[in-house]
Amino acid sequence: MTTRIEARFAALKEEGRPALMTYVMGGDPDMETSLGIMKSLAMWGADLIELGMPFSDPMADGPSIQAAARRSLQGGQTLAKTLKLVEQFRETDTETPIILMGYYNPIYIYGVDAFLTEALRVGVDGLIVVDLPPETDEELCLPALKAGLNFVRLATPTTDDRRLPAVLNNTSGFVYYVAIKGITGTASADPAQVGEAVARIKRHSDLPVAVGFGIKTPDDAAGIGAVADGVVVGSALVDSIAQSLDEDGKATDMTLKAVTEMTAQLAGGVRRAAKSS
Repeated sequence: MTTRIEARFAALKEEGRPALMTYVMGGDPDMETSLGIMKSLAMWGADLIELGMPFSDPMADGPSIQAAARRSLQGGQTLAKTLKLVEQFRETDTETPIILMGYYNPIYIYGVDAFLTEALRVGVDGLIVVDLPPETDEELCLPALKAGLNFVRLATPTTDDRRLPAVLNNTSGFVYYVAIKGITGTASADPAQVGEAVARIKRHSDLPVAVGFGIKTPDDAAGIGAVADGVVVGSALVDSIAQSLDEDGKATDMTLKAVTEMTAQLAGGVRRAAKSS
């Protein structure tokens, strides 16, 4: 059965443009605002949404996303509440694919079987679990695939041709290419280098390739979108949320406006990529 993720990439391929994929942290700065942010993302141009599962000890997140996780956790966010966010989002949006992104520890504590059952029930479409390499596929990847969820793997600039087949094995939905070495939000992606990397991955796989890390502006989105099937923007959006909060870290009247404005601008960049491709 075709998943929402696969259907969305197929539709965008027909349309002739890359996907805009937006990342935000579940529960940042609170449940109600987080739900409003998700709805705004979909309304103003996000084709797929990556929803962060807050965790206290991340390994790939830069300062912006770490701060978002702290705000979320301090506000009482849990994995159960993040799943509840997806359920509430699905009450008004049954089309936009949702990918949960984060680390294995919260899922392990929740219980893999219980987590997969609930994720499917509320309308999750895929998982990106940063700290589970291919050697641990039996832990979560294979059960997720069997349940009907896409399991998305990350390839990086250091993933050579010997390692790439292992990374791509059991990957589904799309491949997430990490455009820079290091953590999120710390450098800018180079379209020329990314284009070479995407071409190399496509020699090994027919899956769409989405590129994240180091994409901050509409121009970045246009440049990367011209050489990839999807553009992922996370830290820049998370920063826009953080900058809109009051001195106590609470949402203001500007929070949703900041998200909608940036999403619309990024969507414009992605559409420019379609015209230039």
